[in-house]
Amino acid sequence: MDDASGSSATMDEDKKSMEVNSKADPTTKDNLSTEANIMPETADEPQDLDLEKQEADAKPKTLSPMDPASFPDGGREAWLAVSGAFCCLFCSFGWINAIGVFQAYYQTHQLKNYSPSTISWIPSLEVFVMFLGGPIWGKLYDNYGPRYILLVGSFLHVFGLMMASISSEYYQFLLSQGICSPIGASMVFYPAMSSVGTWFFKKRAFAFGVMASGSSLGGVIFPIMVNRLVVEKGFGWAMRAAAFLILGLLIYANLTLKSRLPPMPKPWSIMDFINPLRELPFFLTVFASFLFFFGMFLPFTFIILSAEYNGMGTNLAGYLLAVLNAVSIFGRTLPGFAADRLGRFNTMIVTSFLSTILVLALWLPARGNVPFILFAAFYGFSSGAFVSLAPALIAQISDIRQIGVRTGSMFAVVSLAALVGNPIGGALVSNEDGNYLHLQIFCGCMMFGGSCVFVAARASLKGLNLMRKV
Repeated sequence: MDDASGSSATMDEDKKSMEVNSKADPTTKDNLSTEANIMPETADEPQDLDLEKQEADAKPKTLSPMDPASFPDGGREAWLAVSGAFCCLFCSFGWINAIGVFQAYYQTHQLKNYSPSTISWIPSLEVFVMFLGGPIWGKLYDNYGPRYILLVGSFLHVFGLMMASISSEYYQFLLSQGICSPIGASMVFYPAMSSVGTWFFKKRAFAFGVMASGSSLGGVIFPIMVNRLVVEKGFGWAMRAAAFLILGLLIYANLTLKSRLPPMPKPWSIMDFINPLRELPFFLTVFASFLFFFGMFLPFTFIILSAEYNGMGTNLAGYLLAVLNAVSIFGRTLPGFAADRLGRFNTMIVTSFLSTILVLALWLPARGNVPFILFAAFYGFSSGAFVSLAPALIAQISDIRQIGVRTGSMFAVVSLAALVGNPIGGALVSNEDGNYLHLQIFCGCMMFGGSCVFVAARASLKGLNLMRKV
C-alpha cells in the first residue's frame, strides 16, 4: 500500500512538473500543436490548391506589358498623353474637317475657272494623303516610337500651310495643301492614335473619344477662323494664322505624347500589312469602314454649297461646318463612353445606321435654313462616333504590339474611298446642273452598305445574338 501510494505521489509530481515545463517553455506546446496539425491540414487542403495560390501570388510580379491588368487606365502620364493626342487630332483631323470651307472659297475666288469636281481633288487629296501614310507611319511607330515621326510631321504640316498661303495656281494648291501639309498631318495623326491605345484597356473607347474630340474642336475653330480672317486680313494671313496656331499646339504635343511600350524594331515586310486582312473580323471591319467612309465626308465637303443652293444665306451657311463639328465633340466622346459598357461594335452599328438615316431622311429632302441646321447638328453627333470608334474596333481585335501597323492598314484602305468620294460627288453635282440630289443618294447608299458590313463583322466575332456585348 505504501509503495502504491508512493508511486501515485511520484506520478502526480511528474504530471505537475510537465505542466510547469509546458507553461515555462511555450515552444513545446507550439511544437506539439504543429506536429498534431500537419497531417489534418494536408488532408483537408490538397497540394494543387496550394500551387494555385502560389501561382496567383506570383502572377502580379510577372505581368506582361500586354496583359490587360498592366494597362494603367489613367494616371498623370496617361492623361498627359491623351491631352497631347487631343492637340494632334485638333491640328490634323480638325484641319481636314474644315475642307468644306476651302471647296466653297476656291470655287468663287482663286480657282473660279475650274469645275467643282476639279477643285474637289484638293480636299480629296488632303484626306487621301493623310490616311494613305498609315502603314508606313504605323510600322515606323512600332519600330521606333512616336517622337521623331511627330517631330517631322509637325514641320511638314506647318510648312505646307505656309506655302499654301502664298499660292495662286491650281498646281501650287495641290502640292502645298493637297500633298505636303497632309503628309505632315498624317505623321501627326497616327502616332497619336497608336500611343493612346497603349495606356488604356477598360477605358480605351472613352480615351479615344476624348482624343478624337480634338478633331471636332478643330473643325469648329478653323472654319470660323478662316472665314473671318479671309474677310478682314486676306487669304494669305488667314492661312498663316492657322499655321501658327497649329505650330503652338504641336509643340505641346511633342512634349507630352509618348507610348507606354518601348519600341520593338522588326524587319520590314509587306506581309505585315497584308496578313491582318486574312482574318475575317479584321477584313470585314476594314471593308465596312471603306464603304462608310465613301459617303461620310461628302456632307463635310458639300453641306455649305448645298445649303446655299437651297436658299440659305452665305454668312449663315458658313457656320454649318462649325455647328456640325461642335456637336461632333459630343459624338466622339459620349458614344466612346457608352461603347466601353455596351460594346464597341454594338455602338458603331447604331451610330452608323443613324448617320445613314439622317442623310436620306433629313439632308436629302432639306429645304430652307432649319432643316440644314438640324442636319448639321444631328449628323455631327452620329458621324463623330466613327472617328473615335474605328481605331477602338481595330485595337479590340488586334495584338496591341501590332496596333500601329493594323490601324495604319485600315486607314490606308479607307484613304482610297476618301480620294475618289469627293470627285464622284462633284461630278454628280455637275451632271445635274448644280442639283445635289444624286450626291445625297450616293452618300446615303454607301453609308448604308458600310453599316450592314459592320453587322457582318460583329457576327463573325460573336454571332447574331443582339444581347451580347461586342
